[in-house]
Amino acid sequence: MSGTDFKPKRNERLIFITQYLSDRPNQLIKLSYFTGSLNAAKSSISEDINHVREAFIQQETGDIITVPGASGGVIFRPSVSKSQRQHFIDQIQDKMHEGKRILPGNYIQLTDILQNPYFMNVAASIIAEAYQEKNIDKIVTIEAQGIGLAAAVARLLHVPFVVARRNARDTIGSTISVSYVSGSRQKVTKMELPTDSLDRGDNVLIIDDFLRHGGTVTGLISLLEEFNCTAEGVCVMVENMTNERHDYEVDALFTVNLGYNAEKRHFDIQVDVGEITQPKSL
Repeated sequence: MSGTDFKPKRNERLIFITQYLSDRPNQLIKLSYFTGSLNAAKSSISEDINHVREAFIQQETGDIITVPGASGGVIFRPSVSKSQRQHFIDQIQDKMHEGKRILPGNYIQLTDILQNPYFMNVAASIIAEAYQEKNIDKIVTIEAQGIGLAAAVARLLHVPFVVARRNARDTIGSTISVSYVSGSRQKVTKMELPTDSLDRGDNVLIIDDFLRHGGTVTGLISLLEEFNCTAEGVCVMVENMTNERHDYEVDALFTVNLGYNAEKRHFDIQVDVGEITQPKSL
């Protein structure tokens, strides 16, 4: 769109800036990029960005942060509107009562939900909004169900994500591993990460699809300690609220409680909304 002979009209500049920032959440964009690409003065671009910011705020879709200084610019920080959150909540709660959700061991089937692009996008957006002020350096998950969600959040936060493996891979080189008690199998197993996947002192966000006993997350926290990294947060799509509690805080988009229905002779599922997902007051 750049070129000295082409001068976009104001509405064209606004569309370009809106699209460019929306595609690059939590990235620092210098004003010089817009002045050069749109062949416009810095004062005009600044005014355009203010109009885009007002539109984002009015629609509750985000905000634009200005970073002063020679190396500064603007950063788009997306958000999820109150109405979109409520729509997402209603759909997930309905979906959680469809089909055979309860698996052996009181695990919850989430495959179809996590494979839905809309659900994945909104879930990732809610998580990213909650953590975009917390200086996350890396995102860590474990194979395999949580990979898609972790990747989506990583894109929105503009940070790398790494996947802990349960089995050795010759192709990933040297690794650091820990043993942990698997919640699903209640047996000691191993997880590992390549030695170059994390840097000393990284603030890490752990993401997974489902949490019950918390053995997997406990293993991930132990693995981070081997790298001298800090678990800045733990976030899961769904947490089963069992009596067995873990000693770390969890942000769950949804929580479930299972109760045995003696008359129907099966477990009923109760789905509640996690605090991180609750629609925010205007």
